[in-house]
Amino acid sequence: MMAICSAHTTTISLRSPCTTTVSNAAAGLVQKQVIFLTSINRRSGSRRRGGGVSRTLLQVSCSADGNKPVVIGLAADSGCGKSTFMRRLTSVFGGAAEPPRGGNPDSNTLISDTTTVICLDDYHSLDRTGRKEKGVTALDPRANNFDLMYEQVKAIKQGQAVQKPIYNHVTGLLDPPELITPPKIFVIEGLHPMFDERVRDLLDFSIYLDISDEVKFAWKIQRDMAERGHSLESIKASIEARKPDFDAYIDPQKQYADAVIEVLPTQLIPDDDEGKVLRVKLIMKEGVDKFNPVYLFDEGSTISWVPCGRKLTCSYPGIKFAYGPDIYFGNEVSVLEMDGQFDRLDELIYVESHLSNLSTKFYGEVTQQMLKHADFPGSNNGTGLFQTIVGLKIRDLYEQIVAERAGAPVEAAKV
Repeated sequence: MMAICSAHTTTISLRSPCTTTVSNAAAGLVQKQVIFLTSINRRSGSRRRGGGVSRTLLQVSCSADGNKPVVIGLAADSGCGKSTFMRRLTSVFGGAAEPPRGGNPDSNTLISDTTTVICLDDYHSLDRTGRKEKGVTALDPRANNFDLMYEQVKAIKQGQAVQKPIYNHVTGLLDPPELITPPKIFVIEGLHPMFDERVRDLLDFSIYLDISDEVKFAWKIQRDMAERGHSLESIKASIEARKPDFDAYIDPQKQYADAVIEVLPTQLIPDDDEGKVLRVKLIMKEGVDKFNPVYLFDEGSTISWVPCGRKLTCSYPGIKFAYGPDIYFGNEVSVLEMDGQFDRLDELIYVESHLSNLSTKFYGEVTQQMLKHADFPGSNNGTGLFQTIVGLKIRDLYEQIVAERAGAPVEAAKV
């Protein structure tokens, strides 16, 4: 296993020789460093004691390359299914995702056997009161600390632990930090994983959940009116207040994503405004390293498919699939689409058998994962199906990266 070391020097002024330990407290980094001290008189170049002495510190940090995490970014607005997607993803890798044991009960972090998921809300630089005083939303970059986000994601990717801040969604305050150690798969989810170019360049794979305004509005009405007793007028006002910042800072990130799950109103029911039946697209960028887009029937062709009603039970308005090449923000993409919903998940195997490049370990694994989480939101439509497929593709990408680091020949799974 290859060790990767980085080194840099720092010059400090000391009045007496000493042994020094340097840490980057500002970035919350926790790392071991080997420090060599050399005392030099700037004027004569000779060693001396007393005032005017500068000392040069060489700081060396090493980590085993094989232990460096694979970093995944997931972007979406609030209430768009990020947490459900994370539960599907961690399930693919094995083990249930849970908050850190013995830590802050209001922590946003989820940890499983192989994955750690952090919420980028933790990098809010302003608490709820501070945002209100300055008249900014949490979507505004001015309310977030991107320098710290970059430093800590970079450190984790290099195999270093960090003391990550916590934004408390219950109190709206910034809580004391928590220790995050490098996992095998490190997922950053939230509003801005692809906003800052420095953070974006650290991602091994990126996903954007793109919920149309019509569907988002229908979902928010169902949740906030039924569960929270909000009025229709207050819901509309809340959405409209966030929309300018969403359009300016969140939505543009989808152009950088390797995969986009786009959720739209159905085209099977004319003038549908309930948002219960959905048309979902999986937009997959071509040419992404270690990622082979999924296809239906024939790769690169344009397909429209209505499954046989005897093999796939579905009530009104039925189910329709589509697949084909397209251009998305100037990039070549493959698009897989599903409109409608399933009545019986066990029959999903019929659809799975017609899809290729799923990166499954065995025949029927997509169906198995969907049945395993049948109670999750979206399990009867394309949101759950495509989230599951993307989870399998991320597992395949992770395994390719690990094999490549180990020096073994590797090829993307074609199953």
